[in-house]
Amino acid sequence: MEKVVLAMSGGVDSSYTATLLQKEGYEVIGVYMKFHPNEAYHEKNIANIEKVAKLLGIEYHVLDRIEEFRQRVYQPFVDSYVAGLTPNPCALCNRVMKFTELIEFADKLGIEKVATGHYAQTDGRFIYEAVDKTKDQSYFLFNLKPEFLPRIIFPLGTWLKENVKKEALKIPLLKSIAEQKESSEICFVETNYIDVLKEHVNVDKPGVVVNSRGKVIGEHKGYMHYTIGKRKGFRVKGARHPHYVLDIIPDKNIIVAGSKEELAKQKVILSGLNMFIDKKEFDAFIKVRYRTHKVPCHVKVDGNVAVVELREPVYGLAKGQAGVLYDEEKVLGGGWIV
Repeated sequence: MEKVVLAMSGGVDSSYTATLLQKEGYEVIGVYMKFHPNEAYHEKNIANIEKVAKLLGIEYHVLDRIEEFRQRVYQPFVDSYVAGLTPNPCALCNRVMKFTELIEFADKLGIEKVATGHYAQTDGRFIYEAVDKTKDQSYFLFNLKPEFLPRIIFPLGTWLKENVKKEALKIPLLKSIAEQKESSEICFVETNYIDVLKEHVNVDKPGVVVNSRGKVIGEHKGYMHYTIGKRKGFRVKGARHPHYVLDIIPDKNIIVAGSKEELAKQKVILSGLNMFIDKKEFDAFIKVRYRTHKVPCHVKVDGNVAVVELREPVYGLAKGQAGVLYDEEKVLGGGWIV
């Protein structure tokens, strides 16, 4: 019987994934990774994993990776906001923590295959969108090392989330897990990102709002409170129409605000590329945020940078976010918006 190491979170998706892998004939070995120091959070999740392990008769392991996570994901998250960027910690974590640690652990056990409860698909060469477009997580997986893909199984890629929940509710020991509230996307953010930043830096530093010509038009409560495209939380004197954050100038504690039209961008520069194809120029689609539609574009790659010309404008283009390139449902690669 082939073995597989499954990343388990204690939630319904990875718990039900364990049952699917068993049905497919795998011997499942679960692994839970502690990424942050909230013990109450871990205790609840490990109690759920314990239930699943008993139900299926599988072994599971708990790995303490708190310090590695702090260095590789948490600190860069804080540093990004200080630098006026809008980070994407999940896409970063999937590369430098979750899948790296998962594969290293599997290697120690001499196991080839690893699995997660992500809603995505892979054929070993490329990542594809999940069947359930409302839950698709391919955007967050663009940064996986290409050599990882032949080893990864995504059992939920062909499932609809509502069916996963429905089936899990039929299994008495999984019922309580299926009924619990879904966890937030960023595991270490309990309320909002500002509360995380407040533990490390002074975020409440009032400053001025300027228009795109540099004229002072209002006040804000501290640049870290804002991301590109935000239209609330700052004051513009005598404003007759909505103002949106167009840019953030961190070293001067200034935010630039303007109209929705000024927010439109026709070009995206991506750096730190991770590509699954070896073309220097091609047509594709780009997604510049998780909850946005894909926009047709033309891509020119030069080393580790891509210049992406958009066929239609995008709004709220934020430096630090992931820009992911697709050929319809296939992920071609991506990088970080600069």
